[in-house]
Amino acid sequence: MAGGGFVLVVGPSGAGKDTLLRLARAVLADEPRFVFPRRLVTRPPSEHEDNDTIGEDAFREGEAAGRFALSWRAHNLGYALPGETAILARDGYVMTCNVSRRVVGEARRRLPGVSVVEVTAPPDVLAARLAARGRREDGDLGARLARSASVVADLVVVNDGAPEAGAARLVAHLRAR
Repeated sequence: MAGGGFVLVVGPSGAGKDTLLRLARAVLADEPRFVFPRRLVTRPPSEHEDNDTIGEDAFREGEAAGRFALSWRAHNLGYALPGETAILARDGYVMTCNVSRRVVGEARRRLPGVSVVEVTAPPDVLAARLAARGRREDGDLGARLARSASVVADLVVVNDGAPEAGAARLVAHLRAR
């Protein structure tokens, strides 16, 4: 299977990354070369994030032992992509996942076939979406909105309309691999 690798979906909190990923996963459900791995996160999943829970000790041990394809810390939490994602990518599968913008450089150095999709939205849309979540663990919404990280993206999706339109752009990018 040719054309494997990683499609890293990045962008600010509230941009709708997980929504676009959920919609793309549904569209591509019958195309097995596209895999949407669940991240490991040191908190339980919620209606806004689909992840597998990992304890802090297991996360630290996994990082130290090199069991993750990629790992990072953000918002006082640990995040990781399971190690088998790198094997699947080398075998031709397209691994599509939400990661922190801060680890894109490391991912490009360490992982095969990386492309980056940046999902964004105007500040007022981001603020409204974050406020609607009502998650205390999101912390200071103003600080989250002010935080930014520069990333060179292969595709930018301004997700301020119907999410299906943004998902269609993501799906087209995936199929072009």
